[in-house]
Amino acid sequence: MEIKVKVWIEDENKNLIFGSGKTEILRQIEETGSISEAAKKVGMNYKKAWSHIKILEEYIEDDLVIAKKGRGEDSGTKLTSKAKELMNLYKTLDEDIKNYSKQRFKELFLDKELIKTKKNIDV
Repeated sequence: MEIKVKVWIEDENKNLIFGSGKTEILRQIEETGSISEAAKKVGMNYKKAWSHIKILEEYIEDDLVIAKKGRGEDSGTKLTSKAKELMNLYKTLDEDIKNYSKQRFKELFLDKELIKTKKNIDV
């Protein structure tokens, strides 16, 4: 038995600003070098993926991607250092919260045997 936690960041109007979905889009852009390919890999259309990036850029007041058209070696889309920093910080926050939640769930419920796990239930 385990606890599940999902972490995201909202603005004061409860609009989603950043979370695992936007992190995954950025990760796929870094991997593929293309917003279009990244969008396909996460199962959304290009316009929505680009919209996610633009919304986030508004809140951080900086660019997250640099796109170069053409067929040269340096063409395609690359993440800025700010985007990479944002991804790393979110990953750290997400892992910290999940680790804390697991430990606290164990302390509050499992250690006190308030919730029985299958192996503790006589069938």
